[in-house]
Amino acid sequence: MAADTSQSVVKAADDGVGNDSAVRGRSRWTDSGNTGKTRNEGGLRRALATHWYAWTMVAPVVLVLGVIIGWPLVRGIYLSLTDANERNVARDIGARHIDASYEFIGLDNYTAVLGDPVFLQRLVWTVIWTVACVSITFVLGLTLANMLNRQFRGRAAYRMALILPWAVPGFVSVFAWRFLFNRDNGILNKVLDGGGIVAVPWLDDPTWAKFSVIAVNVWLGIPFMMVALLGGLQSIPGELYEAAEMDGASAWQRFRHITLPGLRAVSMTVILLSTIWTFNMFPVIFLLTRGGPGDSTEILVTQAFREAFITSPRDFAVSATWGVLILLLLMIFALVYRRSLRKQGEVW
Repeated sequence: MAADTSQSVVKAADDGVGNDSAVRGRSRWTDSGNTGKTRNEGGLRRALATHWYAWTMVAPVVLVLGVIIGWPLVRGIYLSLTDANERNVARDIGARHIDASYEFIGLDNYTAVLGDPVFLQRLVWTVIWTVACVSITFVLGLTLANMLNRQFRGRAAYRMALILPWAVPGFVSVFAWRFLFNRDNGILNKVLDGGGIVAVPWLDDPTWAKFSVIAVNVWLGIPFMMVALLGGLQSIPGELYEAAEMDGASAWQRFRHITLPGLRAVSMTVILLSTIWTFNMFPVIFLLTRGGPGDSTEILVTQAFREAFITSPRDFAVSATWGVLILLLLMIFALVYRRSLRKQGEVW
């Protein structure tokens, strides 16, 4: 009886283990499809429960950005797929309301714009304009930041003077430069005339006009670049320079092996932001040259403006197409830029 009882107990225990394993196996197979979903839902609930105050504070900003940016973006993408212009959009003439009659045409606008030689011309000059402005601004901003990072008399006054272009409204600065570049009464040509040099057609010659718009944009962009890089320089420990100097490193070696690596994170950020801003820098081009002389200084964003507000009839669909293409180009640049940073070990 004892043996039988022990055998029964052992068998029952084995059956229990087997049944338990089977149940666990069935539950594992049954729940595997919902594990990810449950985990995500649980993480979202925990995030909302823990950070509900932060979400509440951010919600109005997200809502405003969605209305100000999201809706125009969606509307622009939709218009780029139609043949909308000033003749077939909804409008009111006196007491009479005329409904919109434009139609959906798919990607025809994109095919037309990309097949037009004007797009390639605008794109090439926009890239040249962006690379030139960002490169010169970065070099000058880094030079001034290095100078202002040293101790000397009147440093605060120099900092304020160099930040001044950033404090003045952009359109005021551009109008001031337009007066300086005036061919007949401009101060620059007056100075050149006093030295016996023939007046330069700053804004009347295509080549000089391109140099002029680049110079003005660089002048406007230096303060931001200088301040950002100056902050990066002040975050580099001074002990590194002292140790390098004691080891006999020259000024160039200290700059190359300490300053540039220490500024890498800041430099990557300011270059990205400056590229995006310059690529879309409408005020400088439009207020200084209006895309002229002729169309020599037109960039992509001014061409989009021209299609919507200057040409007749105003072509809203083509203008929206130019805008969407600009957005796509900047997104591609940002993705490539981010990928290159990740390869260099930078997290962004």
